[in-house]
Amino acid sequence: MIKQYTATIGDQEILIETGRLANQAGGSVTVRSGDTVLLATATTTNKPREGIDFFPLSVDYEERLYAAGRIPGSFFRREGRPTEEGILLARLTDRCIRPLFPKTYRNEVQVVLTALSSDDEIQLDILGMIGASAALTVSNVPWEGPIGAVRVGQIDGEFVFNPTISQMKESTLNLRMAGTADAINMVEAGANEVSEEVMLDALNQGHQAIQGLIGVLNQMREEVGKPLMEYTVPEENTELVNKVVALTDAEIKKIIAETDDKHGRGDALDALRDEAIAKLEEEYGEDLDVKTVKNTFSGLVKAEVRRAILEDHRRPDGRGLTDVRPLSSEVGLLPRTHGSGLFTRGETQALTIATLGTVGDEQRLDGLGSEDTKRYIHHYNFPPYSVGEVRFMRGPGRREVGHGALAERALVPVLPANDEFPYTIRLVSEIMSSNGSSSMASVCGSTLALMDAGVPIKSPVTGVAMGLITDGDRYAILTDIQGLEDHEGDMDFKVAGTREGITALQMDIKVKGLSSQLLGEALAQAQDARFQILDHILTTIDTPREEMSSYAPRIIKIMIDPEKIGSVIGPGGKTIRKIQEETGVKIDIEDDGSVYIAAADGSASDAATQMVEQLTEEVELGRVYTGKVVRITDFGAFVEILPGKDGLVHISQLADYRVPSVEDVVHMGDEVMVMVTNIDPTGKVKLSRRAVMEGWTLEEAQANDRPSRPPGNRGRSGGDRGRSGGDRGRSGGGRDRRDRRR
Repeated sequence: MIKQYTATIGDQEILIETGRLANQAGGSVTVRSGDTVLLATATTTNKPREGIDFFPLSVDYEERLYAAGRIPGSFFRREGRPTEEGILLARLTDRCIRPLFPKTYRNEVQVVLTALSSDDEIQLDILGMIGASAALTVSNVPWEGPIGAVRVGQIDGEFVFNPTISQMKESTLNLRMAGTADAINMVEAGANEVSEEVMLDALNQGHQAIQGLIGVLNQMREEVGKPLMEYTVPEENTELVNKVVALTDAEIKKIIAETDDKHGRGDALDALRDEAIAKLEEEYGEDLDVKTVKNTFSGLVKAEVRRAILEDHRRPDGRGLTDVRPLSSEVGLLPRTHGSGLFTRGETQALTIATLGTVGDEQRLDGLGSEDTKRYIHHYNFPPYSVGEVRFMRGPGRREVGHGALAERALVPVLPANDEFPYTIRLVSEIMSSNGSSSMASVCGSTLALMDAGVPIKSPVTGVAMGLITDGDRYAILTDIQGLEDHEGDMDFKVAGTREGITALQMDIKVKGLSSQLLGEALAQAQDARFQILDHILTTIDTPREEMSSYAPRIIKIMIDPEKIGSVIGPGGKTIRKIQEETGVKIDIEDDGSVYIAAADGSASDAATQMVEQLTEEVELGRVYTGKVVRITDFGAFVEILPGKDGLVHISQLADYRVPSVEDVVHMGDEVMVMVTNIDPTGKVKLSRRAVMEGWTLEEAQANDRPSRPPGNRGRSGGDRGRSGGDRGRSGGGRDRRDRRR
């Protein structure tokens, strides 16, 4: 039976329908707003895989270009691997639903989101989160939702809920958030230097905005929800657990209290665990449940880390709750790159390299997003050696894509406008060493690399990751969390920004939600840490370099009449290729008439600029040009004064005397100076070499533009008389005397 439900967030009406499509899935809904429609399904297995000791959740987003009436641009004309936007949408959804599954659930769960229709105004990410929540809510999956999701924008100082793509172009805030009826459990934001107070207000108002939607989803569960699946919680071997505790608990506490460095602590704990396994194998032999031993040992480590922080206010590396790890930074490490920055915080180290390219280097996008190209790209790489491991390197995974996107978002508000700095910018952050907060180290490394490259950013940006330990009654907010605190803690709250405000925010939690008070404290504590890191970076490099690297391209931008673009490109690109081959530059032309000329040296770009300007220049009446003779006839010579533009120099205007034959004066390929004396309505151009020789003004040239009688069949004497007559004409009296004789 088909059932429909309607919820309203801000001015946006959301229609949720179930019972029409994909009815064999555990739960299935379509979510519609405007003409954008997304299908969401949630399905679980009947039993867990043998021996599994974690919760296997997967969220997949299937982007179909038919949704926007487009055919994929790939060779196969079929969608391939997910786009970056698709990966980020799936990650976003995963992060808001994962905390609400029972900790003991081990059955596989798969959520699949499929874009069926897209109207280029309603954004799919929020519909994806709502759809996943609705599909899980009506399914048989044991899930402790529902959640609601909303995008909060800020236009003219006012918050807007679920703004359209067009409205977002005017927004200073792009906050995506999700939460239950009681608390917020996921935050992802980009902002134009928004203050902590405004961000907290946006979070609070966004949480209020989703309450009606959550009510509708609860209604759906009551009316069409399936009975929840019963599942078996694995029984605990209490006897074995107690023996592990007896063998290791006291020593675990000692190691954590006395060992500050990551690898030393890790090695000591590994040795203790292996020793306990060896002792227990003597007692149990092959019947020993090694997995239970390892899980119990990990639980003891987690419990001690959390206890020490909550009770003793002591972190694993000995820091106080608000302390930032030791900082260091460098720039200009790599001689042939356009810019480089190395940022180190404790045992986390990021090397970021900046590369400047031309407009033609922009990334082309082939997805359902609102953009077709990107001029700023940030890539993040996390090689296995950064954590002392050995594993296959198979390209960036979802985590790498997500961290790169977060660092990219943090820098966008401070980048110069295209008119000011017409370069494509690519940053690559190579994580050299990692012990937590490598994405925020990438933000700091990016600031260093951009300033080293001479990119005129508006302000330096820094970032820090905040953590949380809570037992329900007590909590501790941790500044600059390291890997163990992230793994054993309850929150990873990343904040990036300038001294003026926040530019990026991301929050993932393992508890069901966080209060507004706790979020406010975390933001204030993060601000103190960001400013401390910023002060350090400014001691390394305080302003962008005035000169770019000698290996970076120099780009000149000129504007031409858009109707003249064809003249620059030429038939089949022949003209523009010729300019590039002759000068060694790279030229990119946009539809609005913007021409970008990139070259390694100034003389090449100047030459190319002159050639482009000549191709698009209009012939100017009265102007003197140096042109090339391109055609000769009996009555004159055609001279090319601009590329592709020529005019006629009549034989009478070739010299300051009577010319018997054109080739007596000029030949093919000769360069001559000529004045434009007339342009008729059809565009034909009349030129005069004589005007230049005589030094005439335009008015004088036009007054003397009366062709003499061309040489005929009267023989040489006639021609001689013509010349002598011309001479008498120049002396002022010859022509009058001849007229009187007639």
